[in-house]
Amino acid sequence: MPKSNWLKEVFHCQKPIIAMCHFGAMPGDPGFDHKGGMKKVVEWAIKDLTALQNGGIDAVMFSNEFSLPYMTKVDTVTVASMARIIGELITHIKVPFGVNVLWDPVASLDLAAATGAQFVREIFSGVYASDFGLWNTNFGETVRHQYAIGAQNVKLLFNIVPEAAQYLANRDIVSIAKSTVFNDRPDALCVSGLTAGAETDVQILKKVKEALPDTVIFANTGVRLDNLEKQLEFADGAVVGTTFKHDGKFENHVDEERVKTFMNRVKKFRGE
Repeated sequence: MPKSNWLKEVFHCQKPIIAMCHFGAMPGDPGFDHKGGMKKVVEWAIKDLTALQNGGIDAVMFSNEFSLPYMTKVDTVTVASMARIIGELITHIKVPFGVNVLWDPVASLDLAAATGAQFVREIFSGVYASDFGLWNTNFGETVRHQYAIGAQNVKLLFNIVPEAAQYLANRDIVSIAKSTVFNDRPDALCVSGLTAGAETDVQILKKVKEALPDTVIFANTGVRLDNLEKQLEFADGAVVGTTFKHDGKFENHVDEERVKTFMNRVKKFRGE
């Protein structure tokens, strides 16, 4: 079974904070800025990445967060656009990085292989009723694709409580977590709230961690300055996006001072 010691190998610390660098809408997305074009998307990404790294984050994950509404099988242009952005960012990246092509696990792995990302977060397993329609997966096919493209060393972060979706089978989260670990051997499980920025239920984190003490568990949404100690008491790390934005609003740029204040509190919690 996966052991939590891989965290230090990849992130060089325990209880790492993975900051989200949200890319603007891509060509083909309803929200794409045709006037600003890809140049504007790249400039936005550079600005946010700089603020996150200056603020002291442990790692960064790039995602097409503004490609709303999301697709479970993305168009080629989305992956191509994300690869272009990361290619332009690569000389600026100073921390370990991962990718997430929402919500397409195969595309996420393809992007990781192309850019050298060290980890991927996605919905790899399960069947869900979601805002995006019936959401089905086939991890057996996905993991074979991972090996076929030479991405077997990319760490897989399984989101087992998808945002805006519900597991179709009547099963509790601990049962889902345990069977996912047994069947799929994830490197980590991510526990989420309802949407980006929604607080992860601490009791769920606690139950999942107690049931699977040797599996890495991330708090995936809603970790804020006022609850980070409570979340990190049970989680092995956190994925943080919205709370780093100006005024804590999803649609805004990253606020470097908010990042610094948050990370200073995290480092104090970790005893650094």
